[in-house]
Amino acid sequence: MLLSQTRLLFKAVAVAACVVLPWNATAINHGSMTDQLLAKKLGSNLVESLLVKSLLEITEGKNKQAFNTVNELIRAAPNFKLAYLIRGDLLTAQGRGLETFGAFGASAANTEGTSTSKDELNGLRDEARTRIEHYLSAKKVSQQPNLLVQFGAGQSHLIVVDTAKSRLFLYKKVDDGLQYVADYYVTIGKNGANKQVEGDKRTPLGLYFASGKLNRQLDDFYGDGAYPLNYPNELDQHQKKNGSGIWLHGTPTDTYSRPPRASDGCVVLSNPDLSALAPILKAGRVPVVIADNLEWLEKDQVKDQLEAQTANKQALENALENWRKDWVSQNTDAYLSHYSKKFFYNDGGLQKWADYKRGIQAAKPKVAIEINDVSMFGYPGEHKAHGLTEPMVVVNFEQDFRSPSLQNKMRKRQYWINENSSWKIIYEGAG
Repeated sequence: MLLSQTRLLFKAVAVAACVVLPWNATAINHGSMTDQLLAKKLGSNLVESLLVKSLLEITEGKNKQAFNTVNELIRAAPNFKLAYLIRGDLLTAQGRGLETFGAFGASAANTEGTSTSKDELNGLRDEARTRIEHYLSAKKVSQQPNLLVQFGAGQSHLIVVDTAKSRLFLYKKVDDGLQYVADYYVTIGKNGANKQVEGDKRTPLGLYFASGKLNRQLDDFYGDGAYPLNYPNELDQHQKKNGSGIWLHGTPTDTYSRPPRASDGCVVLSNPDLSALAPILKAGRVPVVIADNLEWLEKDQVKDQLEAQTANKQALENALENWRKDWVSQNTDAYLSHYSKKFFYNDGGLQKWADYKRGIQAAKPKVAIEINDVSMFGYPGEHKAHGLTEPMVVVNFEQDFRSPSLQNKMRKRQYWINENSSWKIIYEGAG
């Protein structure tokens, strides 16, 4: 039974690679495909580079080279179970062709003290396929997410998690938009994405902000640390989604990585990859976009889209400034015109908000309001599944409010949607 469950991986690897290259070793010209792959330095992760190199060497019939590569891989990551499985196959299948994955490696790995069940073997097969499919993609560095982005003070990086690819992409702020930095394999929920309720073992979709590292002692299960996300965010709560404890975290000491679908909803990275992100995450307020149908821009599309995003940002900045001015003027009708009919806040909807504001502004108190440190992040398209078809942007800023009876400084968060080419506020609250 175990053998029948493992015959697919090398074929799956071949299928993934054949999209890009001929898989028959005799058809490869101009040098080894593995040498070409490493020469391109795709990715920054040595462990993943060695894993893919070993798999490609096997499919090219270079089992001796693959064995040496796997040994190097195990030295680099002694707790990488997938590597032991590959080495087990190579050891047991010496002198014969290697056409299936795990047929011998599972038993060989067991003798090294790492038992492998049927479900675990399936997970390892999925991990190998997921990693090599990404590695063979020539587009990963040139692509950018199609998102409106304006960083606030102290923010310099954007994290994008593509749940369909089990991949985390890191971008940094540059003058002309975003610049790719690195990408990492990740594990998401056992039941996939789009979390709805507590215990559904799904990873949420949306825009979140990672706080600093939890400073309390955690179980070894969470690896080298955990960085909480603000799930459920304001939109999640409005849509009656619940649950908690969605973190970016590492893996147990004895586990290098987990299968693509294996967490209870968190986004899980290997401990070395989490450590690579730690200097960025430590400051907090790091925007994290989690999506499964994000639009990716090719290199030749980026310039045109940046121009469109710049125009949208300017229009949104103007709308935010007009909102501030109309609030200062105490012209309630003009002030309320900035709010969508779909508006919600912690205590209700637009009508309750309007009644509250009219009551306060009836006396026309003299107020001064300043807005600083404005950030803007486009919300991924998942919100459209819930009746919000308009483009949405989450805006955060520092608000300094002064009146004869109150002085208050606070971090505020608003969600703006583009209704009929006009930006309107759909949510407002503390940020």
